[in-house]
This record gives sequence, C-alpha cells and structure tokens, in this order.
Amino acid sequence: MRTNTLGRTAAVLVALGGLGLVALTVWQIVAVVAGDTASIESALALIVLSAVGAAIVLAFAVGIWRDQSWGRSGAIVAQLLVLAVALGAATGSYAEPIVALLIATPAVVVLVLLILAVREAGKRARTEPSAE
Repeated sequence: MRTNTLGRTAAVLVALGGLGLVALTVWQIVAVVAGDTASIESALALIVLSAVGAAIVLAFAVGIWRDQSWGRSGAIVAQLLVLAVALGAATGSYAEPIVALLIATPAVVVLVLLILAVREAGKRARTEPSAE
C-alpha cells in the first residue's frame, strides 16, 4: 500500500473530530455526575449516542488511514452531517452565524481533502494491476 498524503491528512483530521466527540462524551459524564442535568434519562441517552458517534468517527479515521473506501465514504457522510448542523446554527430565530462558521470551516476542509483522496484512490485503482 502506497502512502497517500491526502488520505493520511484527512484521517488525522477525522480522528481529531472523533477525539472531540470523546471529549464531549466525557464532559457529559462529568455533568451527570455533578448533577447538572434536568433529565437523567435524556442525559444518559445523549452520552450513549455521543460515545457511539465517537467510536464510529474514529473507525472512519482508521479506515481512511488504511486506504479503505468505506472509511472515506463514511467520513464524507459525517462531514455533510456536520455541515447540516452548521446550517441549523446559522438559521432560525436564535441564529449564531459565527458559531456556524466555526462549525462549518473544518468540515469543509476535511470534505475537500476526502474528495481529493477519493479521486486519488480512483486513479491508483485504474493504474495499478489487479490482485486477482
């Protein structure tokens, strides 16, 4: 397997996003332990969803690092979901355009890197001989 600089860079950035989700999960656990939640059931559900999301995003990062197409595809979907969250932050009666920009900027950078990595992988697949 050849070193893919675009893919490796995207993998590192996706892994940083996954680690951000891990930090969010820990923060939520601390809030529950400190009693800083209105509904313990909702808080626990959010912790579980955040932990599952972190595991999935980190798995995508590993897949990208190993040059697997499922990792790139999953990470592209994850970045599109982050952009949807940014759009939600930018619109509505409680719009926060600066927050939306802070959410969207890294997602756009990673999305561009992932698309370039997909193109590079496609070129490699067409030029390298089949392993059959």
